[in-house]
Amino acid sequence: MSDDLKVWVGKPEDVHDMMDLAMAACAENGFVEPNPLRLLNEIWPSLNRDRGIMGIVGVPGEKPQGAILLRIGNIWYSDDDILEERAVFIHPDFRAAKGGRARKLCEFAKKVADELGMPLTIGVLSSHRTAGKIRLYERIFGQPSGAYFLYGVQTGEWKHAAE
Repeated sequence: MSDDLKVWVGKPEDVHDMMDLAMAACAENGFVEPNPLRLLNEIWPSLNRDRGIMGIVGVPGEKPQGAILLRIGNIWYSDDDILEERAVFIHPDFRAAKGGRARKLCEFAKKVADELGMPLTIGVLSSHRTAGKIRLYERIFGQPSGAYFLYGVQTGEWKHAAE
């Protein structure tokens, strides 16, 4: 199975699968209730290679197993373009499977950044399995250049409050 595992560039016809993954990611890692229209406004341009790109991991021809959403933007103090990771998400059904899906998506992000000649910002904003995610990122990207802090709420809390 892991030999058949590939990363490909998302296309407009992937929108429904990507929205499903995005909503699942928000239910797990979001700390406020997601707005599907706002998600679509980030995902759709990336599927059309309009100041962004999506990498999808899985077996071609089957349901995607995970994705990375990358957008081109500006850090608040500069006009220079940077590549910003918005989300890396592997569907829970595939997290224990062999194949290194998250690693493959991170390598995809590095390749895109190198090809565009832009710095990449990527991070972990989660309260779930954070230490493992950080170790993965350190193996792929090296030492971190900062940290996120979340005050007053835990990721996934909005979903549990709604249930």
